[in-house]
Amino acid sequence: MDISQAAAALTALSHESRLAAFRLLVQAGPEGLAASRISDALALNPSSLSFHLKELTHAGLVKARHEGRFVIYEARYDNMNALMGFLTENCCAGIPCAPAGKGVCNPA
Repeated sequence: MDISQAAAALTALSHESRLAAFRLLVQAGPEGLAASRISDALALNPSSLSFHLKELTHAGLVKARHEGRFVIYEARYDNMNALMGFLTENCCAGIPCAPAGKGVCNPA
């Protein structure tokens, strides 16, 4: 991931509703969720949710697929992991980190 992709992803996640939607999709797993279920879970009206999901999609954090008449959204774990890798690639200035238990940089 390059810096412009990382900046786009972080910008998309910098809004409360988008961050909540992304976290909900991460929890949902690879099967994703229909837009109506996301809307209900987050108490967002469909037009607002559509805008936020579009922003997450353009940032590469979410993808959509059609199942019948429903649009199912799912998190793009590959890009989420790439963003995490980008943010931590120079962690601790190259000094090995002690295990932290949850993938968080923890200088020894």
